[in-house]
Amino acid sequence: MFGSINAQFIKYGVTGSLHRGSIAGIHNASKANFGGSVGIFADLSIVPNDIYDSAWLYLTPQLEVYTIGERASWNEDDNNRQKYNNTYIAVPIYLKYFMKNHGYKGDIYFMVGPKFEFLVSEKIEEGDAVNKAMAAGYDPAKFGLGQKADSFGYGVSAKVGVKVDNKWDVFVRFDRGLSKVYKDYAAQSTYNRFLAIGLSYYIGETN
Repeated sequence: MFGSINAQFIKYGVTGSLHRGSIAGIHNASKANFGGSVGIFADLSIVPNDIYDSAWLYLTPQLEVYTIGERASWNEDDNNRQKYNNTYIAVPIYLKYFMKNHGYKGDIYFMVGPKFEFLVSEKIEEGDAVNKAMAAGYDPAKFGLGQKADSFGYGVSAKVGVKVDNKWDVFVRFDRGLSKVYKDYAAQSTYNRFLAIGLSYYIGETN
């Protein structure tokens, strides 16, 4: 694939999104948190590009920082909630396909590819939840209390977007982790997930 990339045409820019996401499979009764991402990307054309900006298939690597977390309660009758907020540096690598309109590159595109992420910050606020669970006769580990997130993860990311003009795109994005966020938690598989809406802005290009 890399050998077939037409390096004569590369577009690059910045991107950001707002999402609602959570960590599935842990912390008993939980609610999703709002988060966001900001990053940089490059569209590297894969197909021949004899006409200016006519390529319809790209390889699009991206480097971003994003946050994800949730509010949870091990005891559903307790209004005191535990808070989990993680920050990652992530590298999604997309295939980007533009739909064609009468044989020409259209304005609607689809993107899908793997994502690799590295934990840079983990903020946990559990208060006295561990002690309360033990006092009630429960093992705190049953509810995922006291768990630490793994430093590395991977998953898949997908986008559907629309080219607004030569500079701006708007898109909807869904990410789903495939690796365990809490590798020492055996009760269920735990993974990151979020649904986002975002914008991309093209800074420049080479040709």
